[in-house]
Amino acid sequence: MSWWVALVLGVVEGLTEYLPVSSTAHLILAQRALGIVASEEANAFAICVQLGAIAAVLGVFFARVRSMALGVLGRDPAGRSLAINVVLGFLPAAVLGKLFDKAIERRLFGLYPVVAAWFVGGVVILVLHATKRDRRPGRAITTLTARDALVIGLAQCLAMWPGTSRSLATLVAGLLVGLSVEAALEYSFLLGLVTLSAATGYKLLKSGPVMLHAYGPVSLAVGFLAAAVSALIAVRWMLSYLRGHGLQVFGIYRVLLALTVTALLATGLLHP
Repeated sequence: MSWWVALVLGVVEGLTEYLPVSSTAHLILAQRALGIVASEEANAFAICVQLGAIAAVLGVFFARVRSMALGVLGRDPAGRSLAINVVLGFLPAAVLGKLFDKAIERRLFGLYPVVAAWFVGGVVILVLHATKRDRRPGRAITTLTARDALVIGLAQCLAMWPGTSRSLATLVAGLLVGLSVEAALEYSFLLGLVTLSAATGYKLLKSGPVMLHAYGPVSLAVGFLAAAVSALIAVRWMLSYLRGHGLQVFGIYRVLLALTVTALLATGLLHP
């Protein structure tokens, strides 16, 4: 993999990881458009480049992460409660991800399944916006309960289907349990920090040597840095944008993208 391809893929990952549009699906689309076919190393790169996005969230939410760390050490009760709820939210994906990882890669890492998930997710967003669910006032993140965390964690498992979007699943679930959009978004980011770290670590142990041999350290470093910078920009923009606009733009984008990619697949201009 050349450095410029890694740069493009890193930017795609960073810009889409925390937006409700599915970064994995965008990476699959970008890889196919660049002529990169599905393989162990390509799938591993799509997961491991998330390290850059993880670093970006650590920077943006450093104070909250620090509070959680102090809570684990017994020095911040509120931070400890949130840390426990983040772990509870992570558990469903940890169990189901381990059980179905191979089946998911074999059956769902293709553009046809991605297009279906993009379209359905877009319709869900538009329905939420029409009912004003994405703009109603709600509870703060400090009011999150263990039940809420488990509900959001179960919803996160839907994102194992590429194209669904982990951010969308957790954000929608957060709104449905009564959190404000700001609280749902922050919890989604914090839950993603743990979930993405675990997924990346697992993939590095499993396919890291193959990926490193195929692409080399320079390409991986370029992808990581590009993902970190672009994710930082995307997270800060999203935190500001959602407060006044809701999710409608993402629903429209997903539906239009699904229809466009379907047309390209049907005409043979893009290969699945």
